[in-house]
Amino acid sequence: MRWVPLTLAVLILLLQYPLWFGKGGWFRVWELSREVEEQKHANQQAQMRNAVMDAEVRDLKQGSDAIEERARSELGMIKRGEVLFQVDDARAASAPLPVAALAAPASRPALSRSPGAHNR
Repeated sequence: MRWVPLTLAVLILLLQYPLWFGKGGWFRVWELSREVEEQKHANQQAQMRNAVMDAEVRDLKQGSDAIEERARSELGMIKRGEVLFQVDDARAASAPLPVAALAAPASRPALSRSPGAHNR
């Protein structure tokens, strides 16, 4: 009579195997749910990127401000009559200021003026 409980235990284990390790088992469902979450995250990032690109395209189609901004930042273009001051950060950070510039900052001339301004 000892073999009846042992046989029943083996049958229960054999029935549990597909539940846990089979094609539609718990481990496979867990893995697929993790993949679904990863894909949702990737889709959300793609939607955000697409929204930014859509706004940029609409801005480029409707206004000239975005075109001007891109020309300035990417191509280094300036308007007619403008003066461009370019500062090399590496040299400016390492070069000490003259003592006269530190002592009397009000006596320094203005760096930029509007194109139509005159000395008076």
